[in-house]
Amino acid sequence: MKLIQIVDAAVAEAVGRGGGWLRCEPGCSQCCVGVFGISQVDAAELRVGLGKADPVTAARVRARATASVERLAPWFPGDLATGVLGESEEAVELFEEYANDEVCAALDPESGTCDLYASRPVLCRTFGPPMPSGDGDLAVCELCFEGADQAEIERCAIDPSFVEVEERMIEEHAERTGLKGRTLVAFALAQA
Repeated sequence: MKLIQIVDAAVAEAVGRGGGWLRCEPGCSQCCVGVFGISQVDAAELRVGLGKADPVTAARVRARATASVERLAPWFPGDLATGVLGESEEAVELFEEYANDEVCAALDPESGTCDLYASRPVLCRTFGPPMPSGDGDLAVCELCFEGADQAEIERCAIDPSFVEVEERMIEEHAERTGLKGRTLVAFALAQA
């Protein structure tokens, strides 16, 4: 997919500038704890990746996803039938404190690595190096850039120009499929 190539190139460039500051490596899975919203494009890519996984891995991922959805269901701030997060002010507020200890269903708990790494969402791909957020701040893993000053962090930031491509792809996907809104990794995989 063109978006993934663009995102991966932007991340590789940022890693090239800030690689010494990054602590991301196989087995480091702090960023895999706590739920976050993903686009329907990301959800579709995860399902494709699950379909390509070997049957044993796919069955383990599905089982973890199903168990995760069961744990998340009682307080899910959205539509349980579709897995789409609510967009009301109340739903957004509830999501802020929702399931911060839930481990991603794609994470292999034994190895601490992602079973669907090649199909991971854009947010997973961009986590680690500094990433500009919508409010002008830089989001960065708390384990990375320890001791770096703000100028160094800014120098190593990911070029966010891919966001326009991503937004366009999300709109096109919604027009083509009728699927809109954000969901969670567990819901995307449990529905596969």
